[in-house]
Amino acid sequence: MNILMKRIAAMGLLSFLSAIPAVAQITNRITFEAPSAFYAGNAKMPAGSYTVTQQDADSNLLLIENANGSHSAFIEYEVVSSNTPHPQSDVTFNKYGNVDFLSAVWEQGRNSEMQILPSKAEQNAARAAAAEKHTLSAKSAGQP
Repeated sequence: MNILMKRIAAMGLLSFLSAIPAVAQITNRITFEAPSAFYAGNAKMPAGSYTVTQQDADSNLLLIENANGSHSAFIEYEVVSSNTPHPQSDVTFNKYGNVDFLSAVWEQGRNSEMQILPSKAEQNAARAAAAEKHTLSAKSAGQP
């Protein structure tokens, strides 16, 4: 009986741990229009149309790529939970002076955001000035 209980507990724990990465995965892709240049991690991205995808569901890396594929970057994120589902997909930027840094990605209906880890350049900018947050509307795949 004791061995059976240990196995059931171990299977329950394994099931729980395998569900954790699914908490903040992008279902398919998120698209948005950037009206000006911005940084995604250490990569400077020009204004234009962008797609955010998650290449590997088991990692905390997102791929951000412009529409013609000339600019792309992998960016690392951490999951930040919320008590309520987000009403729409959007991307958030931290602005220091004239420079924007991608700071978070939300997918509609999710209870967690993908908060982008700040690059060294953003950390330096944050020491010099306070960030002004601003958000752009985005679309998830399958969204009208």
